[in-house]
Amino acid sequence: QVQLVESGGGLVPPGGSLRLSCVGSGPTLNTAIVGWSRQAPGKEREFVAAVRMNFGTTRYADSVKGRFTISRDAAQNTVYLQMDSLKPEDTAVYYCTASYRDNWYKPTEWGQGTQVTVSS
Repeated sequence: QVQLVESGGGLVPPGGSLRLSCVGSGPTLNTAIVGWSRQAPGKEREFVAAVRMNFGTTRYADSVKGRFTISRDAAQNTVYLQMDSLKPEDTAVYYCTASYRDNWYKPTEWGQGTQVTVSS
């Protein structure tokens, strides 16, 4: 079973940027769809972005299109989420996820999460 470890969260003012990293250990991520989901206080978890590791194809939630960019380094078993033009509504715990079942929106593997707070 793959283990996913996130890093890079923190406090940033509105309009700022953060870069999240997710490193997988154990089974390779090269055959998986790896992504990010988030959960804000009092809300359900929601899909943010994902990348198919072997082909590099990506998908984004409408709320982050044009502001967030997901990328991968397959050799390092790592996925990144570059978040620009951050808004207070982006505040949430961000989870790295993985799916080996070709499902973009219902991952089976989850990391522990990293807090992102957008506030002045």
